[in-house]
Amino acid sequence: MDGLLITLISLAVTALFIVGVPIFLVISLWVVGVSLVIDFTLANVGVTLYEGLSFYGLLALPLFILTGDLINAAGIAKRLSDFAYACLGWLRGGLGMASLGACGMFAAISGSNSATTATIGGIMHPEMTKGNYETKFAAATVAAGGTVGIIIPPSIIFIVYGFMMNLPIGDLFMAGLIPGILMVIAMQLVCYWICKKNGWGNIQSFQVKRAAKAGMRAWLGFLAIGIVLWGIYSGAFSPTEAAGMTTGFCLLAGVLVTREIKISALPAILMRSGQITGMLAPLIAISVVMQQVLSLLGAKEFLTELIYMLGGYYPILFACLLIVLLAGTVLESLPNTIILAPILAPIAASIGVDPIHFAVLFLIGDAIGFITPPYGLNLYVASSMTGIPYLQLVRSTLPYLYALMVTWVVVAFFPSISLWLLSYT
Repeated sequence: MDGLLITLISLAVTALFIVGVPIFLVISLWVVGVSLVIDFTLANVGVTLYEGLSFYGLLALPLFILTGDLINAAGIAKRLSDFAYACLGWLRGGLGMASLGACGMFAAISGSNSATTATIGGIMHPEMTKGNYETKFAAATVAAGGTVGIIIPPSIIFIVYGFMMNLPIGDLFMAGLIPGILMVIAMQLVCYWICKKNGWGNIQSFQVKRAAKAGMRAWLGFLAIGIVLWGIYSGAFSPTEAAGMTTGFCLLAGVLVTREIKISALPAILMRSGQITGMLAPLIAISVVMQQVLSLLGAKEFLTELIYMLGGYYPILFACLLIVLLAGTVLESLPNTIILAPILAPIAASIGVDPIHFAVLFLIGDAIGFITPPYGLNLYVASSMTGIPYLQLVRSTLPYLYALMVTWVVVAFFPSISLWLLSYT
């Protein structure tokens, strides 16, 4: 009888998800409904919701979100984009490649995929359209570039993963750096090939003076990146402290140096960041409860036995990654991480996969989900920003999707790519 009720509840909330009910409400309704069926008291649910957010490391979450908004408001993101174009504009497709490079640099400060897509897209998409690029391709480029927002450190999702799996967040950040750079390079190569094939983009001569001037104007962005990377990798401060330092720096830079942030605009910036945090934090809390409910239902044991039937290191590893990829097509990265990481990470560890390496593989799969239909959050962001229909963007994004998949497989076969920097700590 319990099994029938749980099945009916699951079907009901799936229907709600399909018709567009927010994922937080979907998970909450499922958790409450199943808890009542299995006699998991609502008092325990309340306690777990509170304790799920009582973690010092999670303070970095709202701080990095605020950093992303401050970077944009201070004009730092625009200066980074100008520097990237000054360096790459001499190549066919240079502006598109510069957009991808700017996404990488913005990700090294903000830690958010959607913020990366929205910010760099808002700056570079109009420029690409005016620069003789197909509009759909230009939008697909910034959508794909945003995927590195959760891989290149600092990363909001790495913070959540480290919290969930009790792994050092600093080590996770370090492990994501080289794979994130490879993702950017792979997409830039695809961009160059497509633009050369179609003759898209205007070419400007490379001038050392122009590049140097653009680099000098972007010094605030470089310094912000340096604060994050040096502070975390040197051990000078924790990821949470790094988030606080970077937020303070970007605020002072915008108010006192670029003077593009007015004191009167701060409440609006804080409110926008608070709204995003307000969406993510409850989702983290309710997903922790969902883990407990799934554990009581034996979901972890069932999935573990199913995967172990494959036998062998690579079949099991790639089965885990396939599950992540499939889940990423219908779930946002946060619930995907919170629900699946506690199940799949122990399986990977049992066959000898380094926990830090698996975390990188897991989150690259999560990142690919940002441009994978039917969910594809970055595609929705790019679509709403440009007015281009979602389905039209999907086709233009496919070459980037293939490039990211190849990079993912390469990182999976060569763990040293993600673990190399850790050997120097």
